[in-house]
Amino acid sequence: MINITDAAAAQIKEMLSQQETPNMFLRLGVQPGGCSGFSYGMGFDDEETDADVFMEVGGIKVVVEKDSLKYLNGLEIDYEASGMSGGFSIHNPNAIATCGCGSSFRTREDAGQPAPEQC
Repeated sequence: MINITDAAAAQIKEMLSQQETPNMFLRLGVQPGGCSGFSYGMGFDDEETDADVFMEVGGIKVVVEKDSLKYLNGLEIDYEASGMSGGFSIHNPNAIATCGCGSSFRTREDAGQPAPEQC
């Protein structure tokens, strides 16, 4: 299960409403790399494959590649406005270590493929 706070859901819905392509959804994923071993991927997409799992979270269609799901189970996405800008933050209960920039992690079972030059 993936959780999206009300603040993050409102921001994602606003961003989706500005997309020119109809039927866009939020795609989450994990790929090897980053300072700690795995990097998060988060963006909009309009194509699903047989390798995807989809769920409805906070009124948002979320699609995750099946291979990434084990790393994202229990994930919480939040959004905080800060002055003229803002940003998303990710809390992953599966992560035992994260990098300083917060965009990569490793788990107890899998260290991934760290690449320090990517931070």
